[in-house]
Amino acid sequence: MTHDVYEIEDFVLESGATLRPARLAYRTYGTLNADRSNAVLFPTWFAGTHEANEWLIGPGRALDTDTYFVIVPNLFGNGLSSSPSNTPPPYDRARFPAVSVRDNVAAQHRLVTEGLGIERLALVTGCSMGALQTYQWAVSHPAMVERAAPYCGAARTSPHNQVFLEGVRAALTTDQDWRGGWYERPPRAGLRAFARVYAGWGFSQAFYRTHAYRELGAASLEDFLAHFWEMNFHHADANDLLAMLDTWQRADVGTTPGFDGDTARALGTIRARLLALPSETDLYFPPADEEWSVSFVPNGEVREIPGIWGHLAGGGGEPKAAAFIADALRELLAAPARTEGASA
Repeated sequence: MTHDVYEIEDFVLESGATLRPARLAYRTYGTLNADRSNAVLFPTWFAGTHEANEWLIGPGRALDTDTYFVIVPNLFGNGLSSSPSNTPPPYDRARFPAVSVRDNVAAQHRLVTEGLGIERLALVTGCSMGALQTYQWAVSHPAMVERAAPYCGAARTSPHNQVFLEGVRAALTTDQDWRGGWYERPPRAGLRAFARVYAGWGFSQAFYRTHAYRELGAASLEDFLAHFWEMNFHHADANDLLAMLDTWQRADVGTTPGFDGDTARALGTIRARLLALPSETDLYFPPADEEWSVSFVPNGEVREIPGIWGHLAGGGGEPKAAAFIADALRELLAAPARTEGASA
């Protein structure tokens, strides 16, 4: 898997721990123009790598590399950037420290500004946990982010979403091989249980009711659970999954320093033109949550991704949803960065 690594010496996390160094894996696509104004930041989602984002990147695609310089930083915990599975003692495995969404954004900001010499971003976009990072970027660096497009995500993790995450966490950690994260062999039963609990949330009720999984080559529901879901997490490191879950579970732009937990006030400081794209059938990032969040964004709009693919509508696998997302990104990039009268 081709990527670069940006190292940050003595990177202090919000939890108080220090990664020595923090390693931020990333890949770039396209060419940075002379005035460094064509950069797009596209953070990864839960358990995904930069390769999972590539369906939107390339000549003629929404993030056209003939026009834009696309930067895809990998989430801490995903096995490429600093993670339980690749960090040396004392923060290896079960002792890997808590990492926040803001920690990810802070490291990415160092990469973009110090590593690549870029001071403004034409667009920040991302799916799911990438959307959590997109919102945080727009709050933490309002003057730098010109446009933002969070899709299949949110500005904060809701209580209902946290319950979902508790379910998959419990399924994984009840495996007798788990051993508090100090497993000698992968907790395979726990990983399979994790995948099967996740399966009930990733797609919508209508997806299952209409047996849409057959379109993905599954002969039966059991075949879909075993082949699609279990195999999706079969090679994942359990500690890595839990590290990312912890980051996801605690996400909230309202906890940004200076806002005292007031999510609405934090959202009100966003200066980017923001287009939120929730999936109309997403079970854990529902459109109603995005309508609430975007109501506080001065230059915000919500458009629902149609279809029955639920949260997985953001993955690029369903043609109509993929086209909807791509068209929305093209339109946003073609629009002025901010509406008339907004702060520059």
